[in-house]
Amino acid sequence: MDIKSVREYLGKDWEAVVEKIETSLMSDIDLLNSTNSSILSNSGKQLRPLLALLIARACSGHRISEATARYAAAAELLHNATLLHDDVADNSYQRRGVPTIMSLMGPSVSVLVGDYWLVKAMELILGSSEGDHQVIKIFSKTLSDLAEGEMLQLQKAQSGDTSEDDYLRIIYSKTASLFEAACVSAAISIDASEECLKAAKDYAVALGIAFQIKDDILDYSGTESVGKPLGVDILEQKITMPLLGAIANAPAEEGRIRGLVKGIVDHSENRDGIVAFVKDNAGLEYAVQQLDKYVAQAVDALSVLPLSKERELLEELAYFTAKRVM
Repeated sequence: MDIKSVREYLGKDWEAVVEKIETSLMSDIDLLNSTNSSILSNSGKQLRPLLALLIARACSGHRISEATARYAAAAELLHNATLLHDDVADNSYQRRGVPTIMSLMGPSVSVLVGDYWLVKAMELILGSSEGDHQVIKIFSKTLSDLAEGEMLQLQKAQSGDTSEDDYLRIIYSKTASLFEAACVSAAISIDASEECLKAAKDYAVALGIAFQIKDDILDYSGTESVGKPLGVDILEQKITMPLLGAIANAPAEEGRIRGLVKGIVDHSENRDGIVAFVKDNAGLEYAVQQLDKYVAQAVDALSVLPLSKERELLEELAYFTAKRVM
């Protein structure tokens, strides 16, 4: 799927979101402006605002409101704020194949710029729409989810006892909750029916979970050429769906493998053995099955919406999530 063609299809609606993002970040401090421009030039697929616009148009008969553009822009700003913070928490020196702000300017700058983007996201939400109060609560919950997910992930990395329920809670909190905020706020922005609101929520949560499972599969099966280092999750003591699947298929090895992951900080040489365990015990196949299940749930959630080009694109984006290589 060509994401660029989706942006072109959205036309002036997409341009309105881009303008709100760029305008909201403007400052009279040259260093901040140049830093923000650098981030925007490497901002990836910008999937969350794209989904927001498509949901709003699918629920409304091809229209958006001024609030739709604000909420969509806010979702992108919040997403990038979390990445700037994550780079510090994870000590990441590269993202999408380019150096992070943390590696170029230090962790303090990365946190400060992340805070700036976060505040600007909140300012965008608080406009003059009747739905703004409801939407600020949705985004506030997302921020709470993000923090809780990060802390639960840290706790489970230390204990080494991540279950599949733990994993799903973590990826809902850290990934799917922002997909949910983007799509539900977009539906609210055009006064969508309760049926459409539920469809937006169910689609976004399932898609967000699928998106993260795919990310975790790529950590075992991707290639360095796409700018995503391999085996990072293991080195960060993260037990994700491929490893959980392999453990489920080889329960006799569970104690040994969990012990290796727990001790990986002092024995990074064990990473290759853990990767081999996942591949030898069909962990990737298990994760793909789970991925396909959530993609199907996302597509099924859209069935209550009227047939439209927007609904078709939302379905294609769900399938694209399962097939993407980065």
